[in-house]
Amino acid sequence: MTYDGLVEQIKAYLNRNDASTVDRIPQFLANGEQKICRESKNIGFTKYIVGNFLNGQAVYQKPARWKRTLTFNYGTGQNNNIRNQLSLRTYEYARIYWPDSSVVDFPKYYSDYGFDNWLISPTPNAGYPFEVGYLELPEPLSVNNQQNWLSLYTPDILLYASLLQAMPYVKTDERLPVWEKAYQDGINSLNAEDDQRILDRGSNRRAD
Repeated sequence: MTYDGLVEQIKAYLNRNDASTVDRIPQFLANGEQKICRESKNIGFTKYIVGNFLNGQAVYQKPARWKRTLTFNYGTGQNNNIRNQLSLRTYEYARIYWPDSSVVDFPKYYSDYGFDNWLISPTPNAGYPFEVGYLELPEPLSVNNQQNWLSLYTPDILLYASLLQAMPYVKTDERLPVWEKAYQDGINSLNAEDDQRILDRGSNRRAD
């Protein structure tokens, strides 16, 4: 499904051709995307990035459209071939464990530092290479970005989410309960798939 196709579907479902409604359809669609991203555990797009710690720097910026961190490790030893897994902790724990960020040591933990950054604890004592696996929010759909993960794999959920966003504007519609149920069934199914992936991921780790 493409952005243009979804716009036409929303227009057909709403059965409204007046300019004021049609002009708002891109916003209904954008709000629908945001609704799914808020309510889904996993929108299905796992990415990995690499970088390097800096000696004495404790705070690192997350990548654009980050949603949730899955794994965080860094390399030490000859050729940095020993992988050290950082454990997730709360921000409060990380600060209490390592209150003076100017003191450096081998990192053990990471925490969210606001929405846009990670806090590493202890503060890294060298420029170790790191790798982060995370869930990335899809690039929003637009005229210039016709497809993303949501339009490819969950077009039905995206359609109903967008229709629900239109309801406050188009007022009453007897189909609203049907659209709400269709959306909720879809998002529940998507989250159930995510729960299974988490179980599979845990099983694979235990097998290792």
